[in-house]
Amino acid sequence: MSTLDAKRLYALLPAVYRIRDEQQGHPLRALVALIAQEFEALEENIEQLYDDQFIETCADWVAPYIGDLIGYRPLHGVAPAIASPRAEVAHTIAYRRRKGTAAMLEQLARDVTDWPARAVEFFEQLATTQYMNHVRLHAPASADLRSLPRMQQQGGPFNRVAHTAEMRRPETGSGRYNIPNIGIFLWRLQPFRLSDVPLTPDPGDSSGRRFRFNPLGADQPLFRLPATEKQITHIAEPANVPALLRIRELALQMHTAQDTSEVVVQTQDYGNSRSFVLRRSGAVVPVNRSGPAAPPGDPPFRAIAELRIADLRDIVDSGGTAVGWAHEAATLPDDILIDPERGRVLLGSTRAVEYVVEPFVASFHHGFSLPIGGGEYERSPQGGQLARQRSASGGDGLQTQLDAIASEGRLMLGDSLTYAQTPVFKVDAELDPTAPGKTVVVAARNGARPLIASGAPVTLAIGARGRLVIDGLVISGGALELAAAADDQPRELVLRDCTLVPGVSLNTDGSAASPGAVSLLISHPFAQVTLERCITGPLQAVAGAQVFMHDCIVDAGSASNAAFDADGAGGVGAELTVTESTVIGKVHTRLMRLASNSIFFAALGALPLESWHAPLMAERRQEGCMRFCYLPAGAITPRPFRCVTGGLSVLPHFTSLRYGDPGYGQLRPATAKEIREGAEDGGEIGVMHALFQPQRETNLRLRLDEYLRFGLHAGIFYAT
Repeated sequence: MSTLDAKRLYALLPAVYRIRDEQQGHPLRALVALIAQEFEALEENIEQLYDDQFIETCADWVAPYIGDLIGYRPLHGVAPAIASPRAEVAHTIAYRRRKGTAAMLEQLARDVTDWPARAVEFFEQLATTQYMNHVRLHAPASADLRSLPRMQQQGGPFNRVAHTAEMRRPETGSGRYNIPNIGIFLWRLQPFRLSDVPLTPDPGDSSGRRFRFNPLGADQPLFRLPATEKQITHIAEPANVPALLRIRELALQMHTAQDTSEVVVQTQDYGNSRSFVLRRSGAVVPVNRSGPAAPPGDPPFRAIAELRIADLRDIVDSGGTAVGWAHEAATLPDDILIDPERGRVLLGSTRAVEYVVEPFVASFHHGFSLPIGGGEYERSPQGGQLARQRSASGGDGLQTQLDAIASEGRLMLGDSLTYAQTPVFKVDAELDPTAPGKTVVVAARNGARPLIASGAPVTLAIGARGRLVIDGLVISGGALELAAAADDQPRELVLRDCTLVPGVSLNTDGSAASPGAVSLLISHPFAQVTLERCITGPLQAVAGAQVFMHDCIVDAGSASNAAFDADGAGGVGAELTVTESTVIGKVHTRLMRLASNSIFFAALGALPLESWHAPLMAERRQEGCMRFCYLPAGAITPRPFRCVTGGLSVLPHFTSLRYGDPGYGQLRPATAKEIREGAEDGGEIGVMHALFQPQRETNLRLRLDEYLRFGLHAGIFYAT
């Protein structure tokens, strides 16, 4: 705030001038206000000049200049998360003081890549004959088979089991345990929160005791929300990285003791603002904290009264049919059993009765590579300027609110609950040909992820020259359908940060209920459809329409299913523009207007339909552009520019192609370099291009060469 604002400056003038100014309509006060604005700008500039002297508060453009004063060498900052060298410049002096130490290398990896990291000195994990004057009790040559934590962590970033020496170099990602070797483990998956959602009942359970965390009713592993490391000298521990929550690890935190008496509500991973939590009547389900002492070197036990960690896998009969969950018959009436690896909850008989009166509400984290699709991540919903502003929450009453804004307005959904209904999204027609069309926005509030669980196809009733924006929603149970109209007026549909569940809905094991079923059907030939940061199933759009996709995953469930066409049988689809996206399935378009930095993973299959002549086919090949894309063998497209054509040796290898898995759509490191570094800027082709993973890895290797001690070799290993 300026010390010389207009009011204060005006008060400093002699009274006679202020009286005369009032008599003449305050022209002098208006002049003083203009002068005060200049004073404010000058003071703000002086304050910024002071802030620019410190790396913590300087403007982004100043950071490289401060780094130049201490000999900092800038890197290739492409990714927005690592474009600013602020963190690295701030730590440069500390890096040099601790050059070559594990703690310093770990902090360096974290600052350069913006990924959680752990540095491991592999010579500490070698099985060697120890010198008796320097006995290392923490590094026995033989494995302690009775230590469950040691056995679970064997071979990973937190390995504490000694190994024999490996002769391979770690730079190749192969060799680990040798005297000169250093390992940098990186976690690429992020934990995304889902807040205050009721547990979802198991549809095949007649007892009312089996539930899942996932609102879609499918198994989904829970992820850890990592704790922040407060000092550069601290080496990352399991609590500091976003990894999958394991049954045995959580069981050690929440070990049940018979004589417990101290009741608390939080452990390392359970509780408010932790990895996951259960609430009942607004209160956190309590846990007890006591029990037997832990063996030396192992994490302390945590005893809980109501919550138990258990392996709730399916019990199958001799025919392979699931007949229940493990521990179901032995569960006590007051118990709550949780399986974090599958996202399952089993209630005792008493707890099941309580659930009927008031459902248990859960908050938890699930893993994914980047923020696309519906989610509680940071977004900026549009439509704030529209006259009608409505809100909805609680899981019901959508249609009334949608009808109220049909003539133009915005509806904000304020929670992450399930709306079990089949709404009709309406936009009234604009009859005046000289007026702009009406706009309707249906969006999730920032920090919310509502689920529309429809029981039938969802109608998009967009009138002539209308514009419908759907932002931040997850829609399952039915496709979005825009019907043809008798007029030739345009319609516009915008899907932003949305998920149209591939396969329409999910089975309880996480597989698609209807693989290849259409998610979006556009029958109006004058429609324009835009998808931004969306995850969808197949799209069907008639010729004449236009479809634009950016940062999207279109998943047909199989490379031989139709991902984009007019009718699901190979008919010529609409004009298509695809940038930085991954398309799983066959594509038949009238015109590929532009395809850039995208993966088209498709195959004709064993029995192709007669209308399919190629896995990727554009009818008009004299127009359009294909650049820096992965194309399947046999694709018929406009002339490609620096594209990668699929073959036996060059294929994209995905961590998972099942929606809901943490590694969904992520390329494995085994994928050919032509795909992982084939984009126009040297990044990876496909939807993960925005992560700039090759650039992050390259920057880290450059920094390791600068800060490693002489004779040491460092390797980069992806933990997720």
